[in-house]
Amino acid sequence: MGPAKRQESNVFTLVTEDEPVNFPAIAQVDAYWEGLRDGRMMPKRGEIDPRGLDGALEYALMLEILAPGVARIRVAGMHLCDLLGMEVRGMPLTALFEPAARIQISDALKKVVSEPRVAEIRLSSPSTLGCPALNARLFLAPLENDNGGPHRIIGCLQTVGSIGRAPRRFAIERMHFRRIVAVADATTRMPEPKKESAAQKQPGFAESAPAFKHEANPEKETKIAPHYLRLVKSG
Repeated sequence: MGPAKRQESNVFTLVTEDEPVNFPAIAQVDAYWEGLRDGRMMPKRGEIDPRGLDGALEYALMLEILAPGVARIRVAGMHLCDLLGMEVRGMPLTALFEPAARIQISDALKKVVSEPRVAEIRLSSPSTLGCPALNARLFLAPLENDNGGPHRIIGCLQTVGSIGRAPRRFAIERMHFRRIVAVADATTRMPEPKKESAAQKQPGFAESAPAFKHEANPEKETKIAPHYLRLVKSG
């Protein structure tokens, strides 16, 4: 795609042209989150269905924000457990990072929750004895609270290359934040319909019953005798 063509396009991608697309799980979680959002600022936590992430569950994670910039892993796929060589549920997200990168990841969490923003972070883990070099991506997107509880973040961490000897921890190469824009129509509540009285309600295709009107039947009417006549019965 040439420079002129890039200027005309209104579509922005988190993957630059000099990078091969090696992170399909990241793309799937991003697309799933956007689909659930449907023009709102963010989807609700209760709307997340694991069946919608089939194919990316191994790399997906759910974070619970305990304090500004502090997140605990609530749910994680097996790939994250393989990276640390242990169960990661209940651990802080910073356990996956080198000490020098932990302040940066804390700042990223603050932006995702408070602004809010979507983050994609380029990661790397250098080669050491028994550990080949790893390239990785971390995707983070905010979720709306269902009942006023702690903030949640849906995420995905995918690596390219052999994990080698665990634990593997990452340095941050670059962070990219995407602004979230809500569509007005998706956030505006529709006015409630006016309540109809029982007389106004029409069920289905039924027509209203005609009003009852009494018509006199001359043959069945009881004739009332004039008040000046009396019946006299003799013995």
